[in-house]
Amino acid sequence: MPRLFTAIEIPTTIRQHLALIRAPLSGAKWIDPENMHITLRFAGDMDGRTADDFAQALTGVGTQPLRVTIAGVGAFGGRDPRVLWAGVEGSDGLKALHRANDRAARAAGLEPEERGFRPHVTLARLRGARQHAVARFLTENGGLRHEPFLANSFVLLSARPGSGGGPYVVEAEYPLGSAHA
Repeated sequence: MPRLFTAIEIPTTIRQHLALIRAPLSGAKWIDPENMHITLRFAGDMDGRTADDFAQALTGVGTQPLRVTIAGVGAFGGRDPRVLWAGVEGSDGLKALHRANDRAARAAGLEPEERGFRPHVTLARLRGARQHAVARFLTENGGLRHEPFLANSFVLLSARPGSGGGPYVVEAEYPLGSAHA
């Protein structure tokens, strides 16, 4: 059963820069730069037929290329931070692309997303990290901002069986601006 999700790939130069802000942080498992991406729609584990239906439904996503800006950092998990992330400025185009990916997932028989769309790039997963150390990382990197890049496509990725983590495999690429919704 593949574990699938859709994502926007990030240019190599930005991924390399994001890797440079790593800090010695107890309990942090840093994401390798080649596995950094912006998740659009997590689909999860599914059988081959559902995976094929999802991949086919994604061909109908008809949005235009969009400018993406990575800016700021944050953490998920409140007082017990579990994830460090770089922010992605929300735009109408990005939200439209997310909604189109969600419609494709539902057309393939998947459940609607329960969580709201919070575009981000995962930098590290945390276990037992100290709150003050996380706060220091966030303060030191709060001014993070990259020049926008143009996303001309999105991809369907599969995660490594068993762990759900990288390395990820590109199963299909979908150009933006050429599909008809």
